[in-house]
Amino acid sequence: MIVNYHSHTPRCGHAEGSEREYVEAALRAGLVTLGFSDHTPWDYFDRPYRNERVRMAPEELPSYADTVRALAEEYRGRIEILLGVEAEYYPKYFPRLLELLRQNGIGYMILGQHFYGNELGEPPCGRPTDDPARLAGYVDQTIEALQTGLFSYFAHPDLIRFTGDDGEYSRQMRRLCRAARELDTPLEINLLGIREGRNYPDERFWRIAAEEGNAVVIGCDAHRPGDILDFESEKAALKLVEKYGLDLRARIPLREI
Repeated sequence: MIVNYHSHTPRCGHAEGSEREYVEAALRAGLVTLGFSDHTPWDYFDRPYRNERVRMAPEELPSYADTVRALAEEYRGRIEILLGVEAEYYPKYFPRLLELLRQNGIGYMILGQHFYGNELGEPPCGRPTDDPARLAGYVDQTIEALQTGLFSYFAHPDLIRFTGDDGEYSRQMRRLCRAARELDTPLEINLLGIREGRNYPDERFWRIAAEEGNAVVIGCDAHRPGDILDFESEKAALKLVEKYGLDLRARIPLREI
C-alpha cells in the first residue's frame, strides 16, 4: 500500500493524534500519498448543530483545511498530502455542504454513508436491520450520491448490517455494485472494519463486486496515527482481494468538488 486517501483527525471527536503524527506515520509506512478525509461538517441551516462526536463542527473546517495545507507545503518533496473529507449524502443539505467545502478549498470527497435519509431520527446504517425497505433505501440513496459525480470513491459500501434474506441482500448489492461500475466509482475495502472486527468487510458484498468487475481501493480509515502502520489488517484485505480476484487499484484519480 503506497497511497491512503482515508485518514481522520481529532476534530471528528472520536480520533486521536495530531495531523503531523499521521504524516510521520505515513512516512514510516512508506506511503507516497496521504489523504486527510475527516468527517465533514454539516450546515443543517434549519436546526441547531448537534455535536454527536461523529464529525467536526462547521466552524472547525477552516482550521482543518489550513493545517493540512500547511503540512502539504512543509513536507513537499517527501510525501504528497491531500485535503479531503468523508461525507454522507443527505439530499436536503447537500447543496449547502458543497458551498461550505468549496469556500474552504476542500479538494475531494469520499462517500461514507453512516446514516440514512437526511439523518434526522434515523439509526446508524451499521445497526442491524432485517428490513428490506431499509436496505433498498440505502442502495437508492448511495446510488444517487454516486450519480452526482462528485465522490472519488465509496468508503465501506458494505457498512449496512443487513440480517435479512441473503437473496434480497444479493439483489440490492448487485444493483449498487453495477451502478458503481457504470459510474466508474471505486469501492473501498475498509481496514478499520478488519482492525476492529466489525460487520464489514462483508464477504457477500465482495463476491458480488468481483462478479461485477468493480474497481477496488484499500482505505486505512485511520483514527490514530498507528493505524497507518497496521500491516496485519492490510494483509487481510489483500487476502480478500486474492480470494475473489478483485480489481485492486493502487491509486485512483480524484474528482474535484
